Amino acid sequence: MADAAVDGTRRVLVAADKFKGSLTAVEVAERVAAGLRRIVPGVDVEALPVADGGDGTVAAAVAAGFERREVRVAGPLGDEVTAAFALRGDTAVVEMAEASGLQRLPAGVLAPLTASTYGSGELLRAALDAGARTIVFGVGGSATTDGGAGMLSALGARFLREDGEPVAPGGGGLADAASADLSGLDPRLADVELVLASDVDNPLTGPKGAPAVYGPQKGASPEDVETLDAALAHFAKVLEGTVGARAAEYAASPGAGAAGGIGYGALLLGARFRAGIEVMLDVLGFAPALERAELVITGEGSLDEQTLHGKAPAGVAAAARAAGKEVVAVCGRLALPAEALGRAGIRRAYPLTDEEPDVAKCIADAGPILERVAERIARDFLA
Repeated sequence: MADAAVDGTRRVLVAADKFKGSLTAVEVAERVAAGLRRIVPGVDVEALPVADGGDGTVAAAVAAGFERREVRVAGPLGDEVTAAFALRGDTAVVEMAEASGLQRLPAGVLAPLTASTYGSGELLRAALDAGARTIVFGVGGSATTDGGAGMLSALGARFLREDGEPVAPGGGGLADAASADLSGLDPRLADVELVLASDVDNPLTGPKGAPAVYGPQKGASPEDVETLDAALAHFAKVLEGTVGARAAEYAASPGAGAAGGIGYGALLLGARFRAGIEVMLDVLGFAPALERAELVITGEGSLDEQTLHGKAPAGVAAAARAAGKEVVAVCGRLALPAEALGRAGIRRAYPLTDEEPDVAKCIADAGPILERVAERIARDFLA
């Protein structure tokens, strides 16, 4: 049981990610707080919704006090969509999924060869227009596999075919690229600190590259994967003629394959790659919030093997453990043994399925069930 604060008030930090398909990170924090207060009415609950750079990153920044800014940009298929970024002072948080994510595709439509990141470039430009000097570029949840070519085009780059016409949108069109011209890139980019925030460290191409590992999630058939891998390799070769050996170095770098290769485009812009959760914890002010807490509650929809590789709960737990704080986790389903949780710094996990074995009901009624789970945590650690 955690020790009470000097004044006797129990202080809890809820730093959880979303339960995908059920609850946003903000809703997770609200439900956990409600459950805790039923058992310990005077508990001081501080909510700090977190994200690892994927979808939900802008929402987490807004919940932490950033201003939400909306702009009309191109969606992955070129249709105009309203996308948001977050701004506080001269720091912007831009989430590529807001413009180019799978959720931006029409229901039932996947476009692995033609989906473009052009709108993500427009979002970055909007952040520059708003005066951002530091841009945290969270990438994940993309509908695209275009190596960031669309994003770069929106920022002033030109990729042309042999006949002098622009290449077609999407990764498939890059097979026809004959030349690359980056001289028209927005000059403001040279004076901006761009941080590539991602939870994956894949290279651009090859067996662990963007098309092979993530293409099937975006509807790519085995033939499409081959097409996209060859097209991205060709794209990097064409860029060698413009930027030299760096083009090949970046293609092999960790993070180049993030979000369909948009990581590669960001590296070409001079971005610094960092684990998404680490960046977001810095940006959201996690350290001072952690100092105030005696117990930390983290979590996400599924605690599984992927969690241990750069996902939000693992990042929260690592930072909390380093500060000597006790950590428990909430989740929809638990697929990790107690030993793995312990190694990650999580004392105990509380899955919704302990309260309701029917997974469909857990998804449909996640909020009330999570409140009951939080009551158990309060009894175990606070009462």
